[in-house]
Amino acid sequence: MAALSGVLLALSFPKYGHPAVAFVALAPLLVSLRGASARQGFLRGLLAGFIHYAGTVYWTGATVSTFGGLPVFVAVLVAGLLALYMAAYIAVFGAITAILIRRFHFAGMWLAPSVWVTMEYLRGILIGGFPWIPLGNTMVTFLPIAQLASVVGVHGLSIFVGLLNVGFAIGAISTGRRRIVAARTAIGLILVVSIWGGMRLSSNTLTQGTPITVGLIQGNIAQTDKWNPARAGMILDRYLQLSQQAVQKGAQFLLWPESSTPFYFEDDLSGGLVRGLVRAPGVPLLLGSDEMDPGQPGETPKNYNSAFMLDTAGATAAVYRKMHLVPFGEYVPFQRLLFFVGPLVEAVSAFSAGTRVTMLPVQGHMVSTAICYEVTYPSLQREAVRNGSEMLTTITNDAWYGNSSAAYQHFEMAAMRAIEEGRYLVRAANTGISGIIDPYGRILIRTNLFETVAVVGEARFVQAKTVYATIGDLAAQLSAAVVMVALAFAVLEGRKKHADG
Repeated sequence: MAALSGVLLALSFPKYGHPAVAFVALAPLLVSLRGASARQGFLRGLLAGFIHYAGTVYWTGATVSTFGGLPVFVAVLVAGLLALYMAAYIAVFGAITAILIRRFHFAGMWLAPSVWVTMEYLRGILIGGFPWIPLGNTMVTFLPIAQLASVVGVHGLSIFVGLLNVGFAIGAISTGRRRIVAARTAIGLILVVSIWGGMRLSSNTLTQGTPITVGLIQGNIAQTDKWNPARAGMILDRYLQLSQQAVQKGAQFLLWPESSTPFYFEDDLSGGLVRGLVRAPGVPLLLGSDEMDPGQPGETPKNYNSAFMLDTAGATAAVYRKMHLVPFGEYVPFQRLLFFVGPLVEAVSAFSAGTRVTMLPVQGHMVSTAICYEVTYPSLQREAVRNGSEMLTTITNDAWYGNSSAAYQHFEMAAMRAIEEGRYLVRAANTGISGIIDPYGRILIRTNLFETVAVVGEARFVQAKTVYATIGDLAAQLSAAVVMVALAFAVLEGRKKHADG
């Protein structure tokens, strides 16, 4: 049953799954934890988690093999270690939930969603964090239900999905009144949240801000071409031509993807051509490029993955340096332990992390950006909104992941940030998926993967704040507190019974 939950969890996420599967994905694991010891719960959670993540982050193996120079069997090992690391959080969930069920019986099962979210929250912050595909993100395409994220964030949605699973699990294994109450609770939650979410969707309160026409430039540059000197001219010409097309279609603000220039933007003479592109029509541009900071004399130069905001005169108005770097993509963690990934260490650029969220001025308004996988961090986007961001942007290069599930998962996690913060989110991706998402998670524009295109659409600057933007991850933090109290009580009671016995 634990293995079945792992399969169902994997099938709850794109591109091969369907979000409705998430309503019952945890139920088999929960049933298997009834009567289990902490050790059994740990092992069952580990099994479910490993299958889940092996089925959803499988693409890491192909990525480090193709671009990191690792033999296939070593790449599979790296992907397996990542899945095992992520599964460890579900293993702890299994152990704690087993203890709570033994102590509190069915009431302990109702505490399981709080345990799950505590582990999910910790996974997003420990060792730099890896908050990929939280359970609540399965609801992002169920727009009425997804509106709950505007109040409690994606972790609150994970609690909601977890409660549904508990209701269905108890309904499956109990009889009589308890079965009826559990099933009605799950169905009632779906109805209440859907009705409220539908009313919020129909209000359109957050779509009344100042409009701006945005041009998203999807250059569709193969990863093998990006740093090939022989292809640099072609790459720059493509971006310049696509940008001109977007301006002719009425774009008032242009976005290029992450690392879009095949040179250091501020250090190469070709940067002048980009500034000229902006200066002629007077259209501001946000672009991604590597940045070298030589530092003070005697210091080691630092390399940053940066986003440059050019104003209507082509001058650099602001620079944001990526704060959350991609493990095995922009740095290799635990290099001494992972001695067998030597070629990957040599292939990966040693980037330094930025230290602060930077506001980017556009037409008298402030916007913010997240570079690539940073958009998976809810707290980072919340910090930007609290600092005055009226529009979220994200620039990325998903060419690394080919036609795997990664690009689809990444896009849906970006959409969740729009709902949480009540902001339009505009996304420029090198090979796709690029798009514009409104503050309710509705996709206004969405490109296909691997098409060379300039798309233009309307977004708006919004100033109102959602409840989530105010309270943040309070749902996850309260869950952690509840779990600690319940676990402490269960352990103390267990020791007391042992002593009495």
